[in-house]
Amino acid sequence: MLIPIILLIIGFVLLIKGGDWFVDGAVGIARRFHLPEILIGATVVSIGTTLPEVMVSAGAAIQGSGSIAYGNALGSIICNTSLIAALTIAIKPGKADRKSLALPVTFFFISAAVYCICAYVFGRFSLGMGILLIAMFIIYMLTTVLRMKNGNHSETDAHKTDSEDECNGSFFKYIILLIIGAVLIAIGADLLVDNAIIIAEAFGVSEKVIGLTIVALGTSLPELVTAITSLAKGHGSLSLGNIIGANIFNIVLVSGVAITLNPFDVPVSGLIGGINSSLVLDIPVMLVVMAILTVPTLIKEKLSRWQGISMLAIYAAFCTLQFVI
Repeated sequence: MLIPIILLIIGFVLLIKGGDWFVDGAVGIARRFHLPEILIGATVVSIGTTLPEVMVSAGAAIQGSGSIAYGNALGSIICNTSLIAALTIAIKPGKADRKSLALPVTFFFISAAVYCICAYVFGRFSLGMGILLIAMFIIYMLTTVLRMKNGNHSETDAHKTDSEDECNGSFFKYIILLIIGAVLIAIGADLLVDNAIIIAEAFGVSEKVIGLTIVALGTSLPELVTAITSLAKGHGSLSLGNIIGANIFNIVLVSGVAITLNPFDVPVSGLIGGINSSLVLDIPVMLVVMAILTVPTLIKEKLSRWQGISMLAIYAAFCTLQFVI
């Protein structure tokens, strides 16, 4: 049992370092071609920090562990929102721009509605569902890119001088960082999935619970690093945007890729009142914490400490219930 635990930890480390290098490389290349700073954050950074979830869920789906893929996507959204975002908000609430948040928040809940229809009505994620989610990811990316290019680029102009030195860095350095980062993520994801399944079987804990908690937390670490860095530099809104973007990608990209590779039924790891606990607990918690994070923020255009504290309490209760049910 010691070896799987060690390999699990190594997998986490590789995911974190790989994600870090991947983002550095991708951002460096994007800036090299003078793409808008806000466009980089809304697309490249969010995709980079979500790549561990994509690799883990894809690997789990290929191995026939749909419950790991399912739990990782939902668990990452819950972890991103009620742990990572909640911590940053509880420590240092800040302002938020309604205009920049409206599109991603709306798209998240539209994607969540499609996801819920499959889970509650059909009880299965089919190949068609996987393709639809990937198509939604493409639509979101195109819409975001067009919106950013047609919008106000004053922020880009303001930061152009500050980032000039970085833009003049070695292009090949960024390419190497991108490739090495992707390789480390792939290896780390493989180690994580394999050993999470071994540990789950050894302790009699369901794969879905492992996916919702340990694996989800591990693959959400890039978002945590981004959040801490943004908070330390006084840019809490950047962290908020990255987390909401990452949550969208968890539904449409992470889930879409996993479902397309290997369609699966909604996993059942326990019952609450005779109903699948996932339908009673997991999906509702995901929707509730996202509502707490986004709705008051859109209305007041600012984050409040009570949002962070309440989401942290929900996350603690959620994790406890996962191991009790």
